[in-house]
Amino acid sequence: MKQVSLTIPEIGLIAGTRAAGAAGLALLLSDRMNPDQRRAVGWTLLAVGVITTVPLVAQLLGKLQSDKSPDEK
Repeated sequence: MKQVSLTIPEIGLIAGTRAAGAAGLALLLSDRMNPDQRRAVGWTLLAVGVITTVPLVAQLLGKLQSDKSPDEK
């Protein structure tokens, strides 16, 4: 198994993006609010969660590549 060291702020950012995406998805699937408001907020939170995940994944993959020793492929 591969291991990568993450700092506390990085873990917080990852958790925050997951929470925003999950909250957006939950709003899209629920029927507690006005449908127009619910859709607007839900799609916005889901988009923020997905869009902010991309740079975090790129950073994580960069760490995986930099942690490899030269003899590993």
